[in-house]
Amino acid sequence: MKPFAKLRAVWVLFELLLTVPVVIIMMRLFPKKQWSLRKKWARLQSLLMGYRLQIVGEADPDAKLVLMNHQSLLDIIVVDASYPKNLSWVAKKEIAKIPFFGQILTVPKMIIVDRESKKSLLKLLKDAQKRIDEGRVIAMFPEGTRGDGKRLLPFRSGARFLAEKLHLKVQPIVIVNTRTILDSVNFSAHGGSVKIIYLDAIDPDSDNAWYDKLHQQMQNVLEKETKQT
Repeated sequence: MKPFAKLRAVWVLFELLLTVPVVIIMMRLFPKKQWSLRKKWARLQSLLMGYRLQIVGEADPDAKLVLMNHQSLLDIIVVDASYPKNLSWVAKKEIAKIPFFGQILTVPKMIIVDRESKKSLLKLLKDAQKRIDEGRVIAMFPEGTRGDGKRLLPFRSGARFLAEKLHLKVQPIVIVNTRTILDSVNFSAHGGSVKIIYLDAIDPDSDNAWYDKLHQQMQNVLEKETKQT
């Protein structure tokens, strides 16, 4: 099974190296179609990688900030494929600086954050407000990096700061099993099912402890789901 998982990972790497440049070029040629192109590309990945996407619940139409757990590169793909509005992802500058491939973030105007800069939070506020004014929804991983898919890492302060300063309604999402489908740490890939669970939206102005409670709620849901798989 392990050799097949490695071989499957090679295929995924190959197809990403092939299809990402295509979608970047298409977004440059047709800037008004960027969201549609991203969404079609993301949906195509379920066929190319061989996974099924199961959605539980639905997105709150008034939410302006989406927060979700992070375990795999596939997280971004499955959420982009299924979320009903144009997302502007918050990403580290190191990813945006990858030659050519970083344009998958810069061309569709994702929000790039420099964690080493003291002004990064202020820039995040400014950029997020601009994207919201353009009709987009902000998407963040509050953990700040990838976990093991079983337990959440501690939430960083950035997402809370953004939600409270801009008074954004928050749509939490729990993503299940993407680490199994595409594990870049162990360089393996498998078929199977990915589940996206929409939790009830949150108004951060209504409860000072909302961020800690959200972490616990998402952890409880993730634990329950991973025990069933």
